[in-house]
Amino acid sequence: MNTQLPTRKAILERRTYEPPGEGRAKKLRLDFNENTTGCSPAVIRALAKLSAKQIAMYPEYERSTQCLARYFGVKPDELLLTNGGDDALRSFFDAFVDAGSSILICEPTFPMYRYYAEISAAQIDTLPYTMQMEFPLMQVIEALKRRPRVLFIANPNNPTGTLVAPAQIEPILQAATHTAVVIDEAYVEFSEATVVPWIRKYAHLFVARTFSKAAGLAGLRLGAVMACSESIAILKRGMPPFPVNLAALVAAEAAVRDKKAIQRYVRETQSTRRWFDQHLQQLGVKTYPSAGNFLLADFGPPGPGLFQTLERQGILVRERSKDLGPGFVRISIGTRTEMERLVKAIRRFL
Repeated sequence: MNTQLPTRKAILERRTYEPPGEGRAKKLRLDFNENTTGCSPAVIRALAKLSAKQIAMYPEYERSTQCLARYFGVKPDELLLTNGGDDALRSFFDAFVDAGSSILICEPTFPMYRYYAEISAAQIDTLPYTMQMEFPLMQVIEALKRRPRVLFIANPNNPTGTLVAPAQIEPILQAATHTAVVIDEAYVEFSEATVVPWIRKYAHLFVARTFSKAAGLAGLRLGAVMACSESIAILKRGMPPFPVNLAALVAAEAAVRDKKAIQRYVRETQSTRRWFDQHLQQLGVKTYPSAGNFLLADFGPPGPGLFQTLERQGILVRERSKDLGPGFVRISIGTRTEMERLVKAIRRFL
């Protein structure tokens, strides 16, 4: 029997983001910006207390939403919990983006914005960061005159590490009269720069967060969106009734109650990032200022060979030669011991 699935054209034509998600176990994983120290022990203890009956039942969200809203400094009806940060981004396409309508992004950036736009058959308008990886503020303000449905800004930006100051974001919000503005603050714990206090002032401002980075819960998948209550209500209209699993909720509550563990990881990561940056510069490697738990570097012509050598040694980094040029790489900041191992491997190669 010959059959043919009626697959949407947008699905067949999707090209963006095929992550190397398998075969990474027992390797030094400096490619996905994960918390290589692991989550707080309080998370493990909380998960161990889950009963068989709790796991068998559909989750309820009121208690967790109240707890996490307090952590974020918003009201419960200003918070939407999602199945990871990627699912948070998908919610904006479900709510605001029709096939053929446009979104605006500044590249290079997190590829999931383009990924979901391709699936939605949306037009993707792009603006480039400068050669110094600076944010194109004035070009963004001009592009908003064309009224894209959504503007996505990763802040700090992944992979460049660029931080857009709140003073630069406010004129964007003032210019975006017909656009949902999504500030993706996945790495906010490291940058300490947030626009969450503005959600009641600007109804079209949405702040996306994740528990995959500083909290170390990437394996459980939990994200969040904050906006004024009326705007959150719009997003909820496109959400399923049980979007987040119970284990993720329990883990997140335990993680935010143990703030010291998150703060300790952030301090150690910031210190190690500065140490690693200095060592790369001493080796003559071009680096770019970063406000995240990663560093963008340009190794030049030797880069591709180095990255292959590192992979053979079980050290994974995220090569960006295809979109930024040969020799570019984004390197996650692991523990000091892990980064010392990486530096030794780079020295041997160079």
